[in-house]
Amino acid sequence: MMPISPLSKETFDSIQAKIDHKTKPLGALGALEPLALQLALINQQRRENNCKLASASLSNTVDEASEKISMKMPSMLVFAGDHGINEEKLSIAPSEVTQQMVVNFLQGGAAINCFCQSNELALTVIDCGILQAINQHEVPQVVKDKKGAVKLIEQRLGAGTHNFSLGPAMSITQVEQGFEYGRQVVNAQVAQGVELLLLGEMGIANTSSAAALMSALTTFSVEQCVGRGTGITDEQLNKKIALIEKALQRVSLSCKESSRDSGKEPETLNKSEVLTLLSELGGFEIVQMVSAILTAAAKSIPVVIDGFIVSVAALVAHRLDKNVANYLIFSHVSQEKAHQDLLSELLAAQTLTEQTGQALLNLGLRLGEGTGAALAYPLIKAAASFYNNMASFESAGVTV
Repeated sequence: MMPISPLSKETFDSIQAKIDHKTKPLGALGALEPLALQLALINQQRRENNCKLASASLSNTVDEASEKISMKMPSMLVFAGDHGINEEKLSIAPSEVTQQMVVNFLQGGAAINCFCQSNELALTVIDCGILQAINQHEVPQVVKDKKGAVKLIEQRLGAGTHNFSLGPAMSITQVEQGFEYGRQVVNAQVAQGVELLLLGEMGIANTSSAAALMSALTTFSVEQCVGRGTGITDEQLNKKIALIEKALQRVSLSCKESSRDSGKEPETLNKSEVLTLLSELGGFEIVQMVSAILTAAAKSIPVVIDGFIVSVAALVAHRLDKNVANYLIFSHVSQEKAHQDLLSELLAAQTLTEQTGQALLNLGLRLGEGTGAALAYPLIKAAASFYNNMASFESAGVTV
């Protein structure tokens, strides 16, 4: 994994001053102001990285704080995978629905298609390992125009994971291959000129995998990490909790009792231990999202995080490299209590300001697909726009 550069604080004050001197009262644009600061700092880091790659002298560059935020070619990546734990019937839908929804994405009929089209976001679906691969030539393309066309990339790690309540979800070799796939897809996006990535997912029963990882990597209990997802019954909810607890007992590294006995806190796990947890409890789409997040941050590309499952991928990425936190934009807080708790921890890990940040939207969403990220995109554009184009008191001749 490439190292992630901590965001430089050298021009923090000048960027903040630029925001403060816009024609508005201090802080009047609320959450858009720290968002603009974050985007400007990430852009600055990307410029510095590019200068280093070009062997240019940073002393010859123009004032970084005076440059505009650039977010060219924003791209939505939706990672799809199936989960063996669903053989326990923990979801309201069978695993075959994952493939059916991927076909729906390719046909342009899902919510994420609507939101991407309305915001002119390129949409790519990555098959990380759904039960049955899709023959793209057999999928009728309803959306024909260039802006609405959906791209499918096959990066399959298998035909769904194993049932992690009985044994490892996947091998370490599959985790390593998944990380390579995640790097490849992000590197290809960046090579095409993408400067903002938005992440979504699709996978029946992936909330089970996400809840297990959250409990293993935090101090939250399994019961606190498990929700009703798409609307499971009380019986399914209790079974889901029991099976995840069974899995955590099997994986002694992540078992809460074992952690207390050894005196080892979840946040102190080393890289090898975190990757082991991914192999034991993860999903193919979660593994590739973790790698995508780390790779994007290493290239100083801001990453817009969607709901619970993508946030868990962000948590895993943070356990692997603490510097990733400041490159993440949290699009929304979902209806799931576990997501609310997880966001509190992830937002607290960001160190751009003394105050804890916030998710951009609170709409009671619980769909996934990247829908929250797509809906938050206009606010991200607005933050960049006011930073780039809004007059200062001095330039406007306004005296207060």
